[in-house]
Amino acid sequence: MTDDGEFLSADDARILALESSVLTGHTLKLMILAPGEPLDLEALRASVAQRLGAEPRALQRVELGAGAPRWVAAEGFDIAHHVRRRAGGECATPEDLRREVSELMSEHLDRARPLWTLDLIGPLADGSEAIAARMHHAMVDGIAGMRFLEAILLDVHDASRHDVSPRDAAPAPVYPSRSCANEWIRLPEVVARELGQPGSRSPFDRPITAARDVAFAVAPLDGLKVIGASRPQHATINDVLLAAVAGGLDAWLGAHAAHLDLRAQVPVSLHHRDEDASAAGNHDSFINVDLELGTSDPLRRLDRISARTRAEKQAGDASLLYDLFHALGAIPGMDAVAHRVADSPREFSLAISNVPGPRIPVAVAGRRVDRLFSSSEPGSHHALRIAAISHADEIGIGFCTDPTAVPRVEALAEAVGRAYGELHRAALGSAR
Repeated sequence: MTDDGEFLSADDARILALESSVLTGHTLKLMILAPGEPLDLEALRASVAQRLGAEPRALQRVELGAGAPRWVAAEGFDIAHHVRRRAGGECATPEDLRREVSELMSEHLDRARPLWTLDLIGPLADGSEAIAARMHHAMVDGIAGMRFLEAILLDVHDASRHDVSPRDAAPAPVYPSRSCANEWIRLPEVVARELGQPGSRSPFDRPITAARDVAFAVAPLDGLKVIGASRPQHATINDVLLAAVAGGLDAWLGAHAAHLDLRAQVPVSLHHRDEDASAAGNHDSFINVDLELGTSDPLRRLDRISARTRAEKQAGDASLLYDLFHALGAIPGMDAVAHRVADSPREFSLAISNVPGPRIPVAVAGRRVDRLFSSSEPGSHHALRIAAISHADEIGIGFCTDPTAVPRVEALAEAVGRAYGELHRAALGSAR
């Protein structure tokens, strides 16, 4: 910390540096509000403005200048620049909403201001409205992004029935932390498992432009739990989600799928390792998981995925990789080399994230959030990104591509929905 501001962490600065003419650097959370009277924009601005003090980054901008980038106070902050109604074009249908969100995913946040916005979209023909919240990844990761929204925007839908806040209702997942000195002995084994298995060329290994196309799907949490509980070795909700996505990819890619070795990079939150678990910024690592395409039995695919993630969790791969990359960061030039290897499209084909959202229904200005989705941008040579987030009794799944590199993303979302149904039916059949 200096008198002139707070330096970005090494992770946050690296993410900021990735921004370019084709990469915006932000994540998006889409909240679909129940039908009702249109939101009062001025009242919403006043409500959000009152709550910004709980999140310092909400009132800070990035200053580059000489040396490392810093968070500094945003002089002349105007809430109207950050909470606004999306202008231009009618938005009456889900397809219209998808188009508007796609455009927002391709638009850069203003570096001269704090790196977040809330865009109101609609009303749609059914009376529902949407809020698209964009937050730069240099400011928040998945867990911190939800905490940010819970602090400035979201309320418990029915406070008389739930004596908790949205933040209390969304604990971070716990991964074993095994970063003590003797664990470094296992480092070669972890590196070989996570980074030493280059697969076939990915169909998403393509350069990208600034264009974006998004699509969404929904899966019930109870159904995911039933599927996981049906397996001899209990599968987690995230295992089932990965298996459903793999099944959808298998069908969507058609005959090509049998010849592909696709691996998913799965971000792992390490916020629980911090003394301040509510800290902003990025505190995550990853594991790489084979998606088992070309497997006709959906339960066999799930069991294989579950066995892999179970082994990686028990071995503490994510924590060791986090420590390794930060140790290499202290050696000039090595940080860039390590990330170049880890980010190779032969090491993983696409990223699939799953962030725990509020476990109870939430609302904005008294309007219940009927659906909650997440969207994260693709990257060069990783032209498809899948991001899931839970809310109350379901998981919303967001798909984001550059349509010039990976077209028909809405067909993929539909295929993943069908794959979930097949998995659910197979699990029920196996339980009889």
